[in-house]
Amino acid sequence: MVNGPVRVRFCPSPTGNPHVGLVRTALFNWAFARHHGGTFVFRIEDTDAARDSEESYDQLLDSLRWLGFTWDEGPEIGGPHAPYRQSQRMDIYADVAKKLQDGGHAYSCYCTTEELDQRRDAARAAGRPSGYDGHCRDLTAEQKAAYETEGRASIVRFRMPDETITFTDLVRGEISVTPENVPDFGIVRANGAPLYTLVNPVDDALMEITHVLRGEDLLSSTPRQIALYRALIELGIAKGVPEFGHLPYVMGEGNKKLSKRDPESSLNLYRERGFLPEGLLNYLSLLGWSFSKDQDIFSIEEMVAKFDIPDVNANPARFDLKKAEAINADHIRQLDPKAFADACAPWLTAPHANWAPEDFDAEAWARIAPHAQTRVTVLSDITANVDFLFRKEPVEDQASWDKAMKGEPAALLTTARANLETADWSDPEALKQAVLTAGEAHGLKLGKAQAPVRVAVTGRTVGLPLFESLEILGKERSLARIDATLAKLTA
Repeated sequence: MVNGPVRVRFCPSPTGNPHVGLVRTALFNWAFARHHGGTFVFRIEDTDAARDSEESYDQLLDSLRWLGFTWDEGPEIGGPHAPYRQSQRMDIYADVAKKLQDGGHAYSCYCTTEELDQRRDAARAAGRPSGYDGHCRDLTAEQKAAYETEGRASIVRFRMPDETITFTDLVRGEISVTPENVPDFGIVRANGAPLYTLVNPVDDALMEITHVLRGEDLLSSTPRQIALYRALIELGIAKGVPEFGHLPYVMGEGNKKLSKRDPESSLNLYRERGFLPEGLLNYLSLLGWSFSKDQDIFSIEEMVAKFDIPDVNANPARFDLKKAEAINADHIRQLDPKAFADACAPWLTAPHANWAPEDFDAEAWARIAPHAQTRVTVLSDITANVDFLFRKEPVEDQASWDKAMKGEPAALLTTARANLETADWSDPEALKQAVLTAGEAHGLKLGKAQAPVRVAVTGRTVGLPLFESLEILGKERSLARIDATLAKLTA
């Protein structure tokens, strides 16, 4: 499939927060380039001044760096085809548009919006295709002059060839589109601003992109782009037509395409929750591709070694948050203990931490971290799991209290406290035996017996291993919390 050097591009618009579908597209392009030893071009499509922003541009660059993507050409590092922001390439587009018109591949269209709407309505009523009908395709000089005398504005339209366009999609196979389904299309607005339909293929041509890997939603524009590439080749602007591969939709709830409006679509959400970049990328790679039938967990290096576009599935892929979390949890377990402890740092300080900064105990954190590493799904889970160590009093959670303090909790806690008073606090197993024995004295198994102890000491019914937690919290603080709970139960 690949003949010669691979050059792919990732060209997002700096609008809003990065979307996980956008990240999946970047990942597949990046992995494809790395797999084939090719070039990954990062380009910014920022020609829409009304929607684009510098804040979103900065977010895009920051997001790519966080994910671990490196680009070979693009913003901040430059390259042989700079600049890589479309807003800085307007002269290039104007020059190409003029050459297309001079070469007969494009023409001025003076149709008003009202005229276009009327003719589309008439075409629909007659059962004909409702695309542009070519009204201004072959205007004479006199007709153009008359329109301009009227003060009509004109756009530039590309002249589609009267032939079926056939191409082989790297994901979907051979696709043919007949001319009546691809009418002439606008490439320059009336104000002279170039449209996406022009700038994207022009940049791909000038940057010598060999493979265009993008979302399925752009499939309908491919025949138009292929026709434009052929015109650019004729004009000596392009060297060839790139190969196309259209990636499957990412579906959300109700089997609807995941959109920017869906909360689970925002990349920032996963960063804020403490997904690891390698965990998130591992999951996103499975949205349309698989590593093997029996392996879902792998490193980015392993993915690059195996990834190729013909292996991508054309069927829509459903975004499953629970699976994403499970895969991320596996990557957390694989971290070196120190790397895990360091990665948790943002969630151990303000604004996430619910304890005073001076109450944080680095030694206690170092001791509890290995136990936490096997329990958390995302890094943000760590705050609630360890806050009992750093708060003067455990968090008050009424639901946990109601769940654990059933039956005769005061009697159980009194016996457990007495057993713990004489237990060896350097040995979690001894602490477990103390609570187990208390439970047996009241006809309870360990699971039921430890629940009131856990809530008394940590404030919650679930969390890190209880007896290791008691050891690290220490005898004095643990028993004081049990005493406080007994006082509350017997008040």
